[in-house]
Amino acid sequence: MESPSSAVDFYGFLDRMRRPAAAALFRSIKSFLASLSPDEPSAEDDGARVQAFYAAMEAAFREHPLWANATHQEIDHALEGLEKYIMTKLFDRTFAASPEDAAADAEVSERIGLLQRFVRPQHLDIPKVLHNEASWLLAVKELQKINSFKSPREKLLCVMSCCQVINNLLLNVSMSNDRTPSGADEFLPILIYITIKANPPHLHSNLKFVQLFRRETKLVSEVEYYLTNLISAKMFIVNVDGRSLSMEENEFQMHMETAKLGTQICAASLSSLQGSATSTRGLQKQTDTEGSRFPFMDSETESLTPAELKQLHGLYRQVVTRYTSLSKALRKLSIDEDQLLASVDDDP
Repeated sequence: MESPSSAVDFYGFLDRMRRPAAAALFRSIKSFLASLSPDEPSAEDDGARVQAFYAAMEAAFREHPLWANATHQEIDHALEGLEKYIMTKLFDRTFAASPEDAAADAEVSERIGLLQRFVRPQHLDIPKVLHNEASWLLAVKELQKINSFKSPREKLLCVMSCCQVINNLLLNVSMSNDRTPSGADEFLPILIYITIKANPPHLHSNLKFVQLFRRETKLVSEVEYYLTNLISAKMFIVNVDGRSLSMEENEFQMHMETAKLGTQICAASLSSLQGSATSTRGLQKQTDTEGSRFPFMDSETESLTPAELKQLHGLYRQVVTRYTSLSKALRKLSIDEDQLLASVDDDP
């Protein structure tokens, strides 16, 4: 859902563009969009051309009768509407359009998925006093919204909202505990942890999209600081190793291998469940089959025949045999069962 101010800027812009006096401006916009079509998409080249067009249109707005005597804020609102209009039209061309960007998104998402299984606040040296699940959850939800929007501004607002939640947490803890805020030394580790918990889709492409297509005059001050920190968080995640997480490298590698195994088991289980669902649908159509994968789930013990008890015992032996085999395999990989189960239970 877009912010109220963004909606006002956008619909106000569209309203002015519909007026006869804006016909020349609207033709300029349509002409610019059409000029990109014949060329192969190139995010960097497109970014430079879009930024140049923003600057040209700002000058055109200031000289146009529709914005006669307009304040700086009114011109800014018009440019916000222009940015959203252009980038919504160009979204498919400019967002995650190259195979390289798609590969980078997949790599980051997969790596975060593994880190989610074992990275905890203590691995990032986040002090206990800053552990606040409610604030962290709110920050996670704000960051996860980033893929819901098509304009650079609205994506950036998601980043800002996430970072402001963290900043408020730091400020509140400092005030209530009479401690001096340590700035980036505490802010960045929490943002890294939030990013891992959130695993926002297309993180690489979202950051690149904002950097290239948000108006350059808007990427300053606090906005620039927060965006730079999220880029740093992404780079930390891509390059993370044992030393980064205050653990021995062999321990880090073991955690990563365990996480990969857990991911494979979950994928296999999902595939099995999907197969079971398909099989069940097929069995429902065949009244002469055994009828269910779990034929005794709804049975009363007293009602079972000797033959059914024998069948049930056979199924029990299969379960025990498979469980034992899986346990041995896990021990061979130096995986503690309790730790594995705990990591699944704690999976964000």
